[in-house]
Amino acid sequence: MTSNPFTKLSIIIPAYNEARTVHFILNKIKDVKLNHNIEKEVIIVNDFSTDGTEEAILNYKANNPELNIRYLKHEVNKGKGAALHTGIKHATGEYLIVQDADLEYDPEEYNILIQPIWDGHADVVFGSRFIGGKPHRILFFWHTIGNKFVLTFLSNMATNLNLTDMETCYKLFKTDTIQQLNLTETRFGFEPEVTAKIARVPGLRIYEVGISYYGRTYAEGKKINWKDGVRAIYCIFKYGFFNAK
Repeated sequence: MTSNPFTKLSIIIPAYNEARTVHFILNKIKDVKLNHNIEKEVIIVNDFSTDGTEEAILNYKANNPELNIRYLKHEVNKGKGAALHTGIKHATGEYLIVQDADLEYDPEEYNILIQPIWDGHADVVFGSRFIGGKPHRILFFWHTIGNKFVLTFLSNMATNLNLTDMETCYKLFKTDTIQQLNLTETRFGFEPEVTAKIARVPGLRIYEVGISYYGRTYAEGKKINWKDGVRAIYCIFKYGFFNAK
């Protein structure tokens, strides 16, 4: 066990038009029992949804007082990255993790990411969809090629890391470390930006663990598209190769 165990995990959920699924992911978070009696703090940032996301969240919060939920919202749509900036700013747990409001990632696996930190080996843990024996939904060939062999490859070249899945949602950070970063990307550029900037923090030990992936199709609500991939490449060069602050 590390000499500095932590007591609270902040779970940051950016939400945009997730009225159909947000209660399912909150149920999963509520049901998971974190090892070592770690407390959960759920921070949901509603990025100006136009469906019933706010009502769904507030109803859930009222009906499940045992789950520590903090609800924040933007008065205009700013993007996923901006929602994450808001959530990170308000986190009070010693560590935090990003959780999408859909059902692509399983909160039951928080403990897998926590363990390298608890054991004293890691300061940051990435969950990889491309390693280990966890289940993965078979979906888009070109998305996989783009994520694994273009975005992650370029990011690794820029940062000198050997990640297998830079674009993963599940990234576990020490809260005060990520709060000190100057994060500026307001959409899906968050992933390459935070990876590049966290890689430059001196002495930080970055680990990777295998996780499951239950991907969505576009008909099921998936939002990222090819334009976001182009932006991600731009961000890799901007924050990685050119070391933009």
